[in-house]
Amino acid sequence: MQLRFNQLNSQLNRNLAPVYLLCGDEPYQLGEAARLVRKRAQREGFTEREVLDVETHFDWNLLAASAEAMSLFATRKLIELRINNGKLGKDGSAALRAYCTQPCADNLLLILAPGLEWKDLQAQWVKAVDALGAVVQVWPLKEKELEPWVNQRLETAGFQPEPGVAALLAERAEGNLLAAVQEIEKLRLLHRPGALKLDDLLGNLADSARFDVYALTTAALAGERVRVQRIVFGLRDEGTSEVLVLWVLARELRMLAEAAGVLARRGSLETVLTTHRVPRPRQEGIVKALQKLSPGYLQRMLQQCLQIDLAIKGRAPGDPWLQLARLADALTTAVVRQR
Repeated sequence: MQLRFNQLNSQLNRNLAPVYLLCGDEPYQLGEAARLVRKRAQREGFTEREVLDVETHFDWNLLAASAEAMSLFATRKLIELRINNGKLGKDGSAALRAYCTQPCADNLLLILAPGLEWKDLQAQWVKAVDALGAVVQVWPLKEKELEPWVNQRLETAGFQPEPGVAALLAERAEGNLLAAVQEIEKLRLLHRPGALKLDDLLGNLADSARFDVYALTTAALAGERVRVQRIVFGLRDEGTSEVLVLWVLARELRMLAEAAGVLARRGSLETVLTTHRVPRPRQEGIVKALQKLSPGYLQRMLQQCLQIDLAIKGRAPGDPWLQLARLADALTTAVVRQR
């Protein structure tokens, strides 16, 4: 079965599946999902835990050996398989499919695969896990989802936040769920449960926003001008390399220019999105933005990337960070202006 993170707890309360696959690129939710499975498994008597780290040249016979080995200290065992790069190969796929064919009732298999890409979810071994147990995907929360999530965490902690509290906390911990949780835990130490006012937050919050360089292009295509500028200069203040920011912007512009050209020729975007490995959660926003962007405009923006590259190398005048901010703003306003 396919589950969202917010559905996992209720599913665990109903029954414990023989195998769980946890995947996605939001580290806090992934860790929280693993903790929920381990806690439920322990309550069900899976008191022994064996961890298998899948590295290069991993011997997949170890999975079968672990599943068949009798426990020395308990009758039930949790086998935790950590696939850090998301790649299994033929041997790994065959081993997991074989495990799912004949699962042992005294074992529970927990697979952690944070590097698993959306296209890998169509693999046969994933389908075998889906048929037998549960596949839980965790993705970074969208901006509109973050404030309700923070509000719910505050209420769980015993607070009744007044309007604006969750919004401020979400803004200060942008994109960093762990930082938001830490701030809420800090509030629990500083304030008693009950009403929580804005004045209780001001002066106590750290600006723990994680300015993810990849969030820059997502915000630009969503037309969020203020957020784009905040991310650019947040990256600068964090000491991020100008070269990295330019590389991400240029890569996005090249993909958009290629996709815009395909649309102009009335072709299909599927090949372009697959070739550039665009995650499925981003595809809808990209398709909408492409309806407003012309191939010629995108090519001119790529020419600006060349000038910024020269400025970074000291071969052209100007502040590279200001030029990067203008470039990102140009992409953002192009989407907004033509809507």
